[in-house]
Amino acid sequence: MKRTKLRRGLICGVAVTGLIAVGLVPGLASADDTVETTTATTGAAAGDPAAVRGATLPYVEYEAEDGEYDGELLQADPERTFGHTNFASESSGRESVRLTQQGQFVEFTSTTATNSIVVRNSIPDAPNGGGADATISLYADGTFVQKLDLSSKHSWLYGNTDDPESLTNTPQADARRLFDESHALLAETYPAGTTFRLQRDADDSASFYIIDLIDLEEVAPPAEQPAECTSITEYGAVSDDGNDDTAAIQAAVTADQNGEIACVWIPAGQWRQEQKILTDDPQDRGEYNQVGISDVTIRGAGMWHSQLYTLTPPHEAGGINHPHEGNFGFDIDDNTQISDIAIFGSGTIRGGGGAEGGVGLNGRFGQNTRITNVWIEHANVGVWVGRDHSNIPELWGPGDGLEFSGMRIRNTYADGINFTNGTSNSTVDNSSFRTTGDDSLAVWANRYVENPAEDIGHDNTFSNNTIQLPWRANGVAIYGGYGNSIENNLISDTANYPGIMLATDHDPLPFSGQTLIAGNELHRTGGAFWGEAQEFGAITLFAAGQDIPGVTIRDTAIYDSTYDGIQFKSGGGAVPDVQISDVTIDGSNNGAGILAMGGARGSATLTDVTITGSADGDVVIEPGSQFTITGGPAQTAAVTNRRIL
Repeated sequence: MKRTKLRRGLICGVAVTGLIAVGLVPGLASADDTVETTTATTGAAAGDPAAVRGATLPYVEYEAEDGEYDGELLQADPERTFGHTNFASESSGRESVRLTQQGQFVEFTSTTATNSIVVRNSIPDAPNGGGADATISLYADGTFVQKLDLSSKHSWLYGNTDDPESLTNTPQADARRLFDESHALLAETYPAGTTFRLQRDADDSASFYIIDLIDLEEVAPPAEQPAECTSITEYGAVSDDGNDDTAAIQAAVTADQNGEIACVWIPAGQWRQEQKILTDDPQDRGEYNQVGISDVTIRGAGMWHSQLYTLTPPHEAGGINHPHEGNFGFDIDDNTQISDIAIFGSGTIRGGGGAEGGVGLNGRFGQNTRITNVWIEHANVGVWVGRDHSNIPELWGPGDGLEFSGMRIRNTYADGINFTNGTSNSTVDNSSFRTTGDDSLAVWANRYVENPAEDIGHDNTFSNNTIQLPWRANGVAIYGGYGNSIENNLISDTANYPGIMLATDHDPLPFSGQTLIAGNELHRTGGAFWGEAQEFGAITLFAAGQDIPGVTIRDTAIYDSTYDGIQFKSGGGAVPDVQISDVTIDGSNNGAGILAMGGARGSATLTDVTITGSADGDVVIEPGSQFTITGGPAQTAAVTNRRIL
């Protein structure tokens, strides 16, 4: 069966003046079309056909439903209902293909050479929870290549609660986080034009396979060891033997920190790590020895080649360094460079009472820290930047001038990267995030700092990133601070929250100055949460208690939103003088183009804003609202029961 979906080109089947009306979403290519993913054009207008947003990705992504397949097409319901074992709602593009019979398949033709594959998939949980393993068969041009190992160990969370810490691995009626990913390096490179098939053969044992998407990438050979670096093998690490290499990795890092070597080298191989790498504190300050590494450089042969992994779920580890932060990855305090490695955790749950899935990179981070081309998967949080001032106050040192680039963060139980505790002047650029369990990217200007009047998160930038399928919370969120910006990102398929959100919940330090949202492109974002009673827009501004002043939204395209395109949510604060310009909103399927809710206060000015295909009207101000909108045709909504006001 072959299908072509017009909504990737002609959005919702409607040609809209000024949109990119042909081709695919950058980075989301089908078997029939190729899109060159290039760095986003800074400041490019929404109507500029040359504008390309998101990360420059080294792989090409193929949607299962856009190829040839013999199986059942799964499609989300109109409101993309989440949390009740809704496979299609958790699928990229809100569609996927289910294979239940022997011989059923998904097939696609590559547009570039490849020697690796990633498959986003779902297979059943074990009857009593805890996950199950199965294989699926990979063919190239009709010839069997190999079995791909799939697992549901890290998926299938259960419960009908909105509190993620109350979810469980014990099966019950309602399930979420249904997908995980499998990846493999292939034995050879296959040229462009190769027809790949994922097929359920007789010895592939899962009762069903749901295939969502496939990434194909031509991975470079392992990099050579730099002359200045010392290998962890010099300290006793042995790759691929299944034994714990933590002691050797820690010894090498400590030697670098003490100036005994210039750089730590992690060669190609699988290296088991069962304790977080940090700095021993002979004073035993802090409840959990929370002292990170400083003045260290760690380099690897490439994220596909130099891979750290743990076998023990953090909440089962016992005696781990940090009960909250896990038994894998690195704790960083200052001046640390890490590049070209992977960190694979073994979390299976986001839960309270020390049951979290750990953090790949965490700590104070300090200054002069650069993290480049690091793949993090199956952690609770990919990167958590910042510590509370009360945690060893004499070591206080918020992140300043940090740079993250080329990050690949997948399948977490909470945030992708969170800048908190006064983190400032820092960037996440040209990175990709998929299936995070909370905000993929966030600035949280929290109050747990040395001086709340000065240590305010500011001038952080999230730019040129590709964000897909957060299964809880936002694509990008900013909670307080000033001078922070969200620019030229490509965000798609949020399960229950906005693609972009500015909010004053979580009790942040105040917003001030300017907050910029510019050059972004959003597809199928927004959703319902909190008992499915609150429906969030693709971009939502939520002054929960404090005001959110100084917001600019410009050069942005919002397509196929689940509810509203831009939403001003009811709250105790106001959102004054929002400037919205050069924005296209097309297809607000169950909401308005722009909505001011009944309890919203503030004002917005629209300039060159185009709105089409909105179910509830173009610009809607609900009864009772103290919000004013100028520059567009305001409409007063009838009283409805669809939102909590």
